[in-house]
Amino acid sequence: MFTSDLTALLDQQALQGQDPECRYIIDRVNWEQYEALLARNGDTSAYRVTYLDGALEIMSPSRRHESRKTRIGDLLVIYFLEADINYFPFGSTTLRREEKSGGTEPDEAYCIGTDKEFPDLAIEVIVTSGSINKLEVYIRLNVKEVWFWQNDRFSLYYLREEIPSQFLQTCGYEPIARSAILPNLDIELLAEYIRYPNSLTAAKEFRQRLQSGA
Repeated sequence: MFTSDLTALLDQQALQGQDPECRYIIDRVNWEQYEALLARNGDTSAYRVTYLDGALEIMSPSRRHESRKTRIGDLLVIYFLEADINYFPFGSTTLRREEKSGGTEPDEAYCIGTDKEFPDLAIEVIVTSGSINKLEVYIRLNVKEVWFWQNDRFSLYYLREEIPSQFLQTCGYEPIARSAILPNLDIELLAEYIRYPNSLTAAKEFRQRLQSGA
């Protein structure tokens, strides 16, 4: 059943990178089937795949989604350069742990300071909500900080391993107003230039604001 469902899904015209964003959910998928799908996709960026406890979500990102993802990545690279922060980008690399029965492909992800097996920071652009709880996936991958960009604003979450019971509704992550990993980054300033209509002007002005200490 999984093979026929998947074949029909990948043949749909809606999953060819067109707007609007499309999601497809398949239940009762085992880890071997998940790995087979990843192997079939190879290095293609046409789909984002998330797996959690037998549930598989395949998402075809819209142009609006990809535009915001790219803008966030571009501006963060400018910030890393201006702040002289050593960073290791993951992009949309598939992150997965079989023993934790979870895996996903963030929109952007980074290790900060030193390179590691899993990123310190993962970023998700949300245009249409999915059914899989991404924070539940990320805690299984031990990602310390997760940012969601939705409705033109950021929501930040930091993993509190020492007191996860206080944050059960957010899977052990504490909602935070300022990044713990990048404490000197002005999140509202970053958001301002993500919303900016022109990419080139946004990049130039964001760099100037950083250099001026604004």
